[in-house]
Amino acid sequence: MSENVCVSKRASEITPFLVMDILEAAHKLEAKGHRVIHLEIGEPDFDTPECIKEAAKKALADGETHYTHSLGLLPLREALCEDVSARYGVSVHPDQIIITQGTSPAMLLLFSTILEAGDPVILSDPAYACYDNFIRFAGACPVRVPVTEDDKFQYRPEAIEQAMADGARAILLNSPANPTGTLLSAERMDKIARLADARGAHVISDEIYHGLVYGEQEHSALEFSPRAFVLNGFSKLYAMTGWRLGYLIAPREFIRPMQKLCQNFFISANSVAQHAGIAALKESAPDVARMKAIYDERRTFLLPRLRALGLGVANDPTGAFYILANARGWAEKFGGSSLKLAYDILEKVHVGVTPGIDFGQGAEGFLRFSYANSLENLDEAMHRLEKYAAQA
Repeated sequence: MSENVCVSKRASEITPFLVMDILEAAHKLEAKGHRVIHLEIGEPDFDTPECIKEAAKKALADGETHYTHSLGLLPLREALCEDVSARYGVSVHPDQIIITQGTSPAMLLLFSTILEAGDPVILSDPAYACYDNFIRFAGACPVRVPVTEDDKFQYRPEAIEQAMADGARAILLNSPANPTGTLLSAERMDKIARLADARGAHVISDEIYHGLVYGEQEHSALEFSPRAFVLNGFSKLYAMTGWRLGYLIAPREFIRPMQKLCQNFFISANSVAQHAGIAALKESAPDVARMKAIYDERRTFLLPRLRALGLGVANDPTGAFYILANARGWAEKFGGSSLKLAYDILEKVHVGVTPGIDFGQGAEGFLRFSYANSLENLDEAMHRLEKYAAQA
């Protein structure tokens, strides 16, 4: 780097989001004419439901193209309150909700508001790749608590309690989880909420994959603690990734400080997307049910195929659209690390997968497969991986 270029320490030290590096490497192969099957990216392959797009068109035609309230449109926040009540039997007031440009800005607002420099924040290992960087960017310190495949990658409350010995400002939950696709049981969630309350720590629950659950029932942290912070959005359940629409539910006393940050940094969320969000909540249930059924069909197709390849999946994931498979045997044979293995698979058979190390040391030697792709493409990907496995 040139001596005349001064980059801040926080920008220099932030780690890359490896799944995006893999995706961009795949795009280079595609530019050369190769057909890559994408099982790396966690993005619905469905088009946004028509009723949502029609609501956006109407908003544009009606001139709804200006700044909104910094907390978001009141009808959208009211619709979210109705949704929370229907799903979880919990009462939330519209003044407890901030609408954001996706869930990532909601994390930035939240961590900037509740964390001081050096505050410990507990999160699982493995966990969503970007959590660490959000926490560190706020000056706080991630404290990793291992979760294991033989325990369905669930937090153990006793392990969290041990990790809190030196204090913790917050405990971060994600159920259904990325990258594991597994759910945290209501019993363990309740114990964690009680533990946090007893220690004066915050519970932060990332619920972005709620609604995408197969054969089980997800639970919101709001069921167990009125002091919980909930992160959610429209990207996954409603196939609205490009619309950039998320929200944060928080105790009232934290709303005004976060609102001030929102006013300064973002002003307000996209006005047209907010109108579309109202339609998503009120009109898209049949579309969501259809997409969920197809995800489940893909999940049940992919699990035995991965196991037949010698990739270990100790427990069937029952949420989101991910399978975290133990590929340590493959890594030793072909790559030496999950990152080298992912690049080797991409280069040799043109299948994009996510290296486990993106999610923490606890997932080194694993690969994450997204089944947000068609059955035809999943089948072709498995045939390619069979050829890859036969190379040895």
